[in-house]
Amino acid sequence: MTKPIAGNGSEWPGFYGPNQGYVEEQYEMFLEDPTSVEPEIREYFEQHVNRASAHSPKSSVSITSGNEAISPEKIANALRYADYIRSYGHLYAKIYPLHFDTSDTKLDELENWGLTESDLLNIPVGLICQSAPSAIKDGIEAFNHLRKVYSNTIAYEFHHVNEKMEKDWLRQKVESGQLIPKLENNRKIGLFKRLTEVESFEKYLHRTFVGQKRFSIEGLDAMVPLLDEVVADAVNNGVETINIGMAHRGRLNVLAHVLGKPYEMIFAEFQHAPNKELVPSEGSIGINIGWTGDVKYHLGLDRKIKSESTANARLTLANNPSHLEFAGAVVEGFTRAAQDDRSLKGYAQYNPVKALAILIHGDAAFPGQGIVAETLNLSRLNGYKTGGTIHVIANNTIGFTTESMDSRSTRYASDLAKGYEIPIIHVNADDPEACLMAARLAFEYRAKFGKDFLIDLIGYRRFGHNEMDEPMTTNPAMYKLVNNHHTVKTLYGNKLLQEGVLTEQRYSEIEKSISGKLSEAYEKVPKKEKEVHAEPDIPEVIEMGIPQIDTSVPLDSLRKINDELLKWPQGFNVFNKLEKILQRRKDAFSVDGKIDWGLAETLAYASILVDGTPVRLTGQDSERGTFAQRNLVLHDSETGEHFSPLHNLPEAKASFSIHNSPLSEAAVVGFEYGYNVFAPETLVLWEAQYGDFANAAQVLFDQFVAAGRAKWGQKSGLVMLLPHGYEGQGPEHSSGRVERFLTLAAENNWTVANLSSAAQYFHILRRQAAILRQESVRPLVLMTPKSLLRNPLVAASPEQLSEGSFMSIYEQPGLGGNPEQISRVVLCTGKVSIDIAEKIDPANHDWLHVLRIEEIYPFPLDSLKEKLKLYPNLQEIIWVQEEPKNMGAWTFVEPRINEAAPKGIDVSYLGRRRRSSPAEGDPNIHKLEQARIVNDALTRTNGGGIENGRH
Repeated sequence: MTKPIAGNGSEWPGFYGPNQGYVEEQYEMFLEDPTSVEPEIREYFEQHVNRASAHSPKSSVSITSGNEAISPEKIANALRYADYIRSYGHLYAKIYPLHFDTSDTKLDELENWGLTESDLLNIPVGLICQSAPSAIKDGIEAFNHLRKVYSNTIAYEFHHVNEKMEKDWLRQKVESGQLIPKLENNRKIGLFKRLTEVESFEKYLHRTFVGQKRFSIEGLDAMVPLLDEVVADAVNNGVETINIGMAHRGRLNVLAHVLGKPYEMIFAEFQHAPNKELVPSEGSIGINIGWTGDVKYHLGLDRKIKSESTANARLTLANNPSHLEFAGAVVEGFTRAAQDDRSLKGYAQYNPVKALAILIHGDAAFPGQGIVAETLNLSRLNGYKTGGTIHVIANNTIGFTTESMDSRSTRYASDLAKGYEIPIIHVNADDPEACLMAARLAFEYRAKFGKDFLIDLIGYRRFGHNEMDEPMTTNPAMYKLVNNHHTVKTLYGNKLLQEGVLTEQRYSEIEKSISGKLSEAYEKVPKKEKEVHAEPDIPEVIEMGIPQIDTSVPLDSLRKINDELLKWPQGFNVFNKLEKILQRRKDAFSVDGKIDWGLAETLAYASILVDGTPVRLTGQDSERGTFAQRNLVLHDSETGEHFSPLHNLPEAKASFSIHNSPLSEAAVVGFEYGYNVFAPETLVLWEAQYGDFANAAQVLFDQFVAAGRAKWGQKSGLVMLLPHGYEGQGPEHSSGRVERFLTLAAENNWTVANLSSAAQYFHILRRQAAILRQESVRPLVLMTPKSLLRNPLVAASPEQLSEGSFMSIYEQPGLGGNPEQISRVVLCTGKVSIDIAEKIDPANHDWLHVLRIEEIYPFPLDSLKEKLKLYPNLQEIIWVQEEPKNMGAWTFVEPRINEAAPKGIDVSYLGRRRRSSPAEGDPNIHKLEQARIVNDALTRTNGGGIENGRH
């Protein structure tokens, strides 16, 4: 029967206080758009509310359920309670293996909501849980179902996801029961076997290699079957490449069981390790992967996997240093490179189905390290998105020896992800079936919506930070619990024994079989420790350096390319001031024409694309250039539409991708490094807005770009463009910190250059593109100009591009014509060489020659020796730089210049004195200092040379 609501003078009689406001708001939304309210509320309004008018909440309203009336206030309370369970059920969930209490109240106290069980009996199931399984018959069962779903050994947080379609999909998946694994007995036995493999491997290492570090997985053993599930789902859905990033915790087990690294290979790495007392905190053994190698629990691996429904797939575990989370950005770069088709002109064609990234985080590191937030921020940006990353927090509730209360300000380690609207599952690592359920939902969500998903896998750490630590020293309460806690293999095995799925005999057979495989593998390993007779040498092909390469481009080809770059679609409105600037480039190939830095760069990229090499350029303002020098992406001044002439170049045989990056250095450098490693045929360039800002990516330079090949054999041809030069803009807009890159320079690991000519830039870019597929490939660190971008002394003639080549030493034009007259040679690099050139008067400086060291590393020692021999009356050699004496290139070049100098010739320094800050903050003081340096470089002395900056 239908019963009118008792009046109280409001539009919704019978509702009071917050309940009244809530129902009014929901009903008004329903009238405007039925799809704007939650499905169960919508169904309630449609089935149980009679409206005299479809447009007014003031109409006569009545409510019914079966044969009994339901209090409107009870309905509102029930709806709120259901919403509370969905939003906060995780607070009451059984997600901690060590049974940490998480709340003071129980989720099922109905009286807190003004409800009784008899009230719930009269509430329709569809109103409480629209997606409830068909077996759910009344409101009590519906609420019990919600409690079980949202507060069991798996708990959900997706209330923060604002996209309604996604939230509805997640709710339907969770509440329908579809995710609950219906495992056949043989699958359960297979899961037990996997857990036994994981545990037995760790215990075998513990017994056999006593005291050696391995950073075991124990306490999070279920991570391996969880990864198995994600990988299997991915391969079965056509994913061709799966890239995994993780730190050292559990890495050996993942290598052995997910990537299939043979046990004997891992045992050999332990067997050949040096004495444990000689191993520093994070371990150091000579595994010859590059030539210096890395410790066994930092190494990565590639594996080919095969499924009936797919061609061969590639599974990669990225190499990782001890800087826990930094490899995440690198793995994202791997993945985007695997997703991009770079074979056609225009932007690379992005297909997210082709590759998947899985990042495994530490529970202390995920909220503690800023690189995580930087990397998460890339997830939906056009130039960096990878179609959704599956994140797993390997949560052992402790970081080193620090417990959670001291390592984060949030309830969960995963809370950072909420700001990016990433759905979160918390799952108890002692429930392996729930872990499979979490893995399944993560992959399905990623496949449907192309967005990130996070699994907070909560377990514990059975031993200390490493197996030589005694955790009872610092964490006695926790480790009393750990020491009395059964492993997941034991817990799950007992469960299967109780269910009758497993017999005692089968249990024992599985253990013995796995133990036998481990022993058999160990027998293959030589028992004698590997003898080391000498330190490893750099491979000869790398030691030989970059071969001579013809980087010239015929003049007619350059002229044709330049003409094509000045075409844009009919009706496309280039901003009038910019159009005038660009049209001037037509004059570059006329008589006495000049090519400035920006045009030289554009011509280099265009010619590289014509050669068939893809190009990818990113940075915080790279489309136009920080100093408006590039303008490779044009914007229609009327519509805002984008257009890049390089995308329409008729002769181009490869893609050109250019993206403005987020305000990030570390994550973006890591991403571009990873992209280049995975797509080695691509010229990948990262540009800092100012060179100083590269400071924020120092870990990437130290651990990956500079050392990746020596440690891991990981080749890279990444180009880093760092605007550098002293123009009085203060400490943070002057120095690209060339000294830091030179400090890291060794074993021909990269090229460090500071150029003073647009032609030099053209040729070094083309040289870099040419070596990408050669063994001599290496990264390129370029100090690029700011004020010099449009300086006529930096501009090049067309012939310098069509006939020239890159020169490691560039001689000052107009000087040095009479070698006998030269008494002073000034050596310098970069902007200061142009400052000097502007003040040179060849008629008055015939006693002087200026040699610009354009390639600082590898230092052109032999070439410099030959040039200095040409001056029989040479009296002094002066190194001139604009940076303070303890910065810039001086410390690096001084011994090398002394080695190159003729006998008896002193080498002196001219520049700013030693300082803690890279540049003056006052532009007037800057001008005085700069003028002094240039003046002293060009002023003849009465002997004794020049020596400035001794302090």
